[in-house]
Amino acid sequence: MRTTLLLGSFLILAGLLPASVLAASPDVKTILKTADQSRGNLQGISWEVVVESIESGRTDTLNYDIKARGFDISGISLAPPKYKGNKLLMSNNNMWFYKPGLSKAVPISQRQKLMGNAAYGDIASTNYAEDYEAAQLPDDTVGDEACYVFDLTSKNDKTTYDRIKYWISKERLVGVKAEYFTVSGKKFKLAEMEYGNRVRIDGKERPFISKITLYDELMSEDVTYLNLTKPQFKPLPDYVFNLNLFMK
Repeated sequence: MRTTLLLGSFLILAGLLPASVLAASPDVKTILKTADQSRGNLQGISWEVVVESIESGRTDTLNYDIKARGFDISGISLAPPKYKGNKLLMSNNNMWFYKPGLSKAVPISQRQKLMGNAAYGDIASTNYAEDYEAAQLPDDTVGDEACYVFDLTSKNDKTTYDRIKYWISKERLVGVKAEYFTVSGKKFKLAEMEYGNRVRIDGKERPFISKITLYDELMSEDVTYLNLTKPQFKPLPDYVFNLNLFMK
């Protein structure tokens, strides 16, 4: 070890080796938590998401205004007109749906289909650091970007997916690719993530999710896009996530 450090110091002084090479890698929990923050797991943020589904040559769209605090979300549909006013609420991993005319909110699962390849849970923040057991796999690259790779296994049946293979950029600490598996180990969906938005977290600017592309592994011609825009970072009051006030 002493020989390695001395050699590393010599190479740094000689300009042959970046100091970052010898820097300690963050622990698994920190990597996942940081990546979760760029997927909306913050103490108060809102954004708009446009879900565009292309299935068998047909295109459908759905717009939602989303407010998130931690892993809780509150959303209201903005378009198209026939879905306008529909609402979603997720609190403590429990999820409800409401549309005008219903007498009460209906419990739903994060795994239920929203549109195309997108489940309801796909428009929520991720909480992979807390909801999944993580096993680190050998590093890989996505495009030309070096990535940590994790095998994530759900700790409970309320999560959107049972098992996820997740690629996180080493440089940016954001999730850039995911493969989703059934509990029996069958891959059924692939996602690619882009981060064109920026937010400030603890005084530092961070990339924020701007687009998720979902591919169906069984019907490869179908694709669903989640375009996320207008992120606004601000505290959100408790009533936004109150089920008793949800329908008002």
